[in-house]
Amino acid sequence: MTPTDTAPAAVDAVVLTMNDRPEQATALQTLLAQEGLDLRVIVVGNGVQPEDIPAGITTLALPENVGIPEGRNIGARALADVDGGGEFVFFFDNDAHLPAPDTLARLVEAARRHPRAAWVQPRIADPKTGVTVRRWVPRLRTADPDRPGTVAAMAEGVLLVRRRAFDQVGGWPGHFFLYHEGFDLALRCWDAGLTGYYAPQVVVHHPASDPARHALYQRLVARNRVWVAYRRLPALLVPLYIATWVAITVLRARRAPRTLAPWFSGLWEGLRGGHGERRPISWHTAWRLTRAGRPPVI
Repeated sequence: MTPTDTAPAAVDAVVLTMNDRPEQATALQTLLAQEGLDLRVIVVGNGVQPEDIPAGITTLALPENVGIPEGRNIGARALADVDGGGEFVFFFDNDAHLPAPDTLARLVEAARRHPRAAWVQPRIADPKTGVTVRRWVPRLRTADPDRPGTVAAMAEGVLLVRRRAFDQVGGWPGHFFLYHEGFDLALRCWDAGLTGYYAPQVVVHHPASDPARHALYQRLVARNRVWVAYRRLPALLVPLYIATWVAITVLRARRAPRTLAPWFSGLWEGLRGGHGERRPISWHTAWRLTRAGRPPVI
């Protein structure tokens, strides 16, 4: 049945767990409290059996940790296998929480007001400070986190995606394991003629942290940037994109030079291969991204 603007949206929510976050109970409680939706929730245990899961939630235990993007793919497919899936898929970190029972319904409303948007992202804010950190603002200019509009990037941890678009472009790049899987997905959505939308009037709480302090973050970020470039950018833009990020990283590392060794290790790992099938975006898509404020060289 074709959904209408007045029909309750069918939303499939996918949550990953490793049973190591005390915030998970609150995350699931606020998710189950959402109103005005036909909501199904699955918790995927990434190498674990999900524990302390409330009634009414489907669980799926994976025998090993397959990483965040592939875990989310598996959860989304598991719900789709029942009846084709809902109109939307909501990817939700298990340390986030929804501050009001209409939060998700408001996000759906924003999606329905912007039918060309493959995904809609809320404003993610730290629950204690109300601050939206730079990496959560899905545009290059991050000074004003309250400015809505069309975007070409996303914060993957709290995201509403149209099921049809998600399936059309092939979901998350599962082998990325962690980081920049959203950039790859965004480029494929834009190349399919779609866009993304940032709806900062809808706020979701998530504790702020700094993943850049970890060497694993530096390595995977560098590797996956190269993989995205090889997979999705026109050949002429690949070296420009990589060179741009080498320069940016070196400049940023002046205050923390210890981050350069794992970053360049990841860069070399990416250059050696492993990126998967190459299907670059068209030059028309590159121009659309540039007009939208995200030229695909940065």
